[in-house]
Amino acid sequence: MLVVRAARPADADAVARIYSEGITERSATFETEPRTAADVLAWMDAGERLPLLVADDDGRVLGWARILAYSDRSAYAGVGEVSLYVGRAARRRGAGRRLLQEIERHAGELGYWKLITLLFPENAASLALLRGSGWREVGLHLRHGRLEGEWRDVLMLERVIGDQAPAPDGGAASPGA
Repeated sequence: MLVVRAARPADADAVARIYSEGITERSATFETEPRTAADVLAWMDAGERLPLLVADDDGRVLGWARILAYSDRSAYAGVGEVSLYVGRAARRRGAGRRLLQEIERHAGELGYWKLITLLFPENAASLALLRGSGWREVGLHLRHGRLEGEWRDVLMLERVIGDQAPAPDGGAASPGA
């Protein structure tokens, strides 16, 4: 049974393996070096404002999501950047959607009012997941960085959450809505 829960130190190897798959595929990140369990353990030590969640299917980690600080400026204290990766063998089985729902819920509980994410426009599966979950495209950063010598564009999406979320008619939500 699939559950989404806070990552534990014992999950570090699986999280690093899943991230390294994404790095190797060159379709989701500018990173080029595989990650290690030690890297992931450092994420876990970043504090509860920067949570790391895993999708667990009977003890097997299928994917992970985390919130990173968007900026160290106090005006942006409620804006987080989401990263989400699902292992190659577990894709298209609902783990990504569940992770996204839970990281959004968790972010709201932590006082975030907006989440953003950045992805390569060619990453069709991630783009479909985000659009289908109510995220909106904010803009395209042209030639944002190089990956293996090639310029890559980056699409930015956002989701306003909690009391700041727009009302269904497109207006601002009323307090307590």
